[in-house]
Formats: sequence, C-alpha cells, structure tokens
Amino acid sequence: MAATLPTTRVVPVGPGPLSFDAVLAVARSGAPVELTAEALGAIAESRGAVEALASAETPHYGVSTGFGALATRHIAPERRAALQRSLVRSHAAGSGPEVEREVVRAMMLLRLSTLATGRTGVHARTASAYAALLNAGITPVVHEHGSLGCSGDLAPLAHCALALTGEGPVTDARGRRLDAAEALREAGLQPVELREKEGLALINGTDGMLGMLVLAIADLRGLLATADVAAAMSVEGLLGTDRVFAADLQDLRPQHGQALAAANVRAVLRGSPIVASHRGPEDTRVQDAYSLRCWPAVGGAARDTVEHAAAVASRELAAAIDNPVICADGRTESNGNFHGAPLAYVLDFLAIAAADVASMAERRTDRFLDQARSHGLPPFLADDPGVDSGLMIAQYTQAAIVSELKRLAVPASVDSIPSSAMQEDHVSMGWSAARKLRRAVDGLARVIAIELMTAARGIELRAPLVPAAATAAVIAALREGTPGPGADRFLAPEIEAAVELVNTGRARAAAESICGRLA
Repeated sequence: MAATLPTTRVVPVGPGPLSFDAVLAVARSGAPVELTAEALGAIAESRGAVEALASAETPHYGVSTGFGALATRHIAPERRAALQRSLVRSHAAGSGPEVEREVVRAMMLLRLSTLATGRTGVHARTASAYAALLNAGITPVVHEHGSLGCSGDLAPLAHCALALTGEGPVTDARGRRLDAAEALREAGLQPVELREKEGLALINGTDGMLGMLVLAIADLRGLLATADVAAAMSVEGLLGTDRVFAADLQDLRPQHGQALAAANVRAVLRGSPIVASHRGPEDTRVQDAYSLRCWPAVGGAARDTVEHAAAVASRELAAAIDNPVICADGRTESNGNFHGAPLAYVLDFLAIAAADVASMAERRTDRFLDQARSHGLPPFLADDPGVDSGLMIAQYTQAAIVSELKRLAVPASVDSIPSSAMQEDHVSMGWSAARKLRRAVDGLARVIAIELMTAARGIELRAPLVPAAATAAVIAALREGTPGPGADRFLAPEIEAAVELVNTGRARAAAESICGRLA
C-alpha cells in the first residue's frame, strides 16, 4: 500500500462530492475534516422534514417504523430512541480480524459526506459529532466479516455508529485499544443519543466498499506505472527488442491504456546500450515471447480497467446513499440506491486485472531463471550454479502469490445469499469484493517487486554492457538496501526491500528522475 504521511490540511465536507485526494488525505494521512456552512444548512433543513414526519400519525419507514422485514410495525414516540439504539447495537455484528485503520477512516469520511448532502435527516449535532470522532483520531474496531453489500455496508458502519454512541471497542490516535466511552471522554467528546431516522442514516450506505475502491485505485495507478518500469527492465535484461513498442505500431490499435504503457516502456529504455547491442543481423530471433512484446496490451487493458473503475467511483462520490432519503421537496422516499452492484462489479474487475498483470510479470521472471530461455545468463542467476540457488525460490514465492491472485480474481459479485426473511433477497457482496481486492493489490506489489529485483540482477550480469540511464537509476535505488549479484544469502529481507521500493513509489521515482514523468 502507499505510504502514510501526516498532514494538517483540513478537508471541507459539504453537500458536493469529495475528491479522491480528499479521501486519501483523511484515510491515510490523518487530515482533519470540517463540515461547511452549506452542509450544516442542508442537514438542518432535512432534519426539520424528519421531525415533521415523526410527529405525524401516519407511519413513515425509518422514522416511525421498524426496519427490513419489520418495516410494517409502527413505533410509538417514546420508544424511538430505543429503536435507534437497538438498531445500531444489533447491526454491529461483525466478526473476524480487524479492518485496517485507513479503511475505517475512509468509510467514516464517506458516511459523513452523505450526511452533509442533507438527504439523510440526521441532526446537525450528530453529523458534527461524527466529524469530531474522525478529528480525534478515534477509530472504531470494524471486523472483516459482516457486510453483504446490501443494504450497503450495514455491519461495518454500525460498528462506527456504535462508537459514536459511546459503546464498543475503538483505537485512539496513539493506537491504544480501549472502550469508546473512555476514548470519547479523553478526547473531550460526548456520546450521541440517536433520534428518529439517525441510526438508519449512519449505517445504510456503500461507504466501506467505496472507500476501499478509492484506495485501491490510487494504489493500482502507481503499481501499473511501476509495472511498466519492471517490464522494460525485463525486456532489456532478456535482450528483447524495443521496436514492438513504437508509437505507430500502437496507433494501429487505438486503446488508450496500451499507448500509455508502451510510451512508458519506450521512455525507460531510451538510449539503452544493452538494447542497441543486439539490433544488428547477428540477432537471429524473429520475435520475443508474448510476455515481453504483448506487455502494453495487458498493462494497458489493466489501466483502462482502473480508469473505468475510477469513473464509477467518481459518480459514487457524488451520491447520497441512504434509505429512505429526504428529497429536495421534503418528501421521504424509499429506494434501492444502497445496492452495491455498481461498486462490486468494478472491484471484481480490478482483481481480474491485477491477477493478469501479475501472471505476465511472473512469466518474465521465469524466463530470466531458465538457462534455455535467458540468452546467456547463468541458471537461476546463481553465482555458482549447483552450489548456489540464486533467485530460484524467489520465483516460487512469486508463483505462489500469482496462484492466490487467480483465486482472488473469482468474482464475489456473482454470488448472493438472501437475508432479512427474504426482504433482502438479492445482495451485491461488494464488501467481499473489496476485501479480496485489497489482498490482490498487496500481492501484485510483491510480484512486481520480485520481477524488478530479478531483472536488476539479470541486467547487472550483462556487464560489461550497461543499461539505459533510467534503468540504472532504478537499480541504484534498489542497491541502496540490497547488494548486487553474488553468493546465496538470506533472501527474504531483500524481497521486502524491493517491495518497499515499489510500494513507496521510489522505484518509479528513480526512473522518472531520468526519463521524466511516466503516465
């Protein structure tokens, strides 16, 4: 995942959509938030509509009735605070490992953004208290399992709402785990007593899956540019040709992402003495393997998939997801906008793209290690083959990850298990799609890192030939933490150093310091 950096920039939360950068700043960098005056006005207006409905004799769903399969039961005014409290407590039913802090903060920010639209009917003090929870660095404990992605991410959001009311476990800004009531007290905050409609408004949204989608898109944009760097290094180290990446050849197939990937490879390989060394008639090969010459098609398709997902996420960031909603004319209407299908599909698409990119990277790594296909490199890039195993088992690790990525590419969104006494008879499983995508993104980074370290060693073993200047810069960055070719040594720390180089963006930055910004 991308590095987390502290920030003091305040992120305004108003009725309009948040930007990707705003989500990243709050989720990963701990940026504080502030509800705008426009948001507070919209919230107050919709709250007035809810209070009018609450005093009416006619039952209104979410205001004076039960929920889900119990929506036909009218709740007396004196029992409505208990109704909201019971709703949150009962829905905070997650299980399993804790969800990452950045995911919970993204989810909370996105729920606050929906509250700020003035379409949920919460009281301004409740929205302000939610913002204060974020600003205090209090992170509710949310669990891996519990959401079906419809009605939104009920259980994960309920754990957040529970903390707002002073119940349940949280972690504070220092990383201590403690009871919510104690954390609120230490931060100078008061628990919130929820009124009509507020419990439902706090839990009925797609914010968990959307938050994870935004985080994954940011990570994948960086990883795909780094994958272009690693692919270029493999082309160079395996004595491949750069002619197949020519712009006019890419123009014959006008796929936007493909053109960008090819341009990145050309930029990294520009001026490579290794590539130039075998351009003449002495090179009898007619074509490189698919894993080399077809890289722009695969890397480009992955890029286009990421940008499609980003378009879906951008639209969702502009949405007000709740049920029922308070319409602009004061009506309260039930709807199905909480269904996570639009997000679930693209979350699954991205896991497929990650698996395929990793699969091709692993094939290039394997070519380096096979004496019959590496064009003159020692078996497994070992210093003393037979005594030394070189990078043999690094490829095993890579292959194991790729195998897992293929399993993670099986879509979650095609599954549905009915719930709530068949009232919720089709669900999206978008939360599950998001959780497996996070594992896929992590795995992809590790696969790219192992290709990068393998290609670096292969290039170094081509001496006295020297690589392109951009490639040399990447290798130099890698060698700041790991030695070059030599006798076998403890390899796991070197893999982790390469993973850090990829995840922090330093590998990409090293190449860009020579060839300019990569697309």
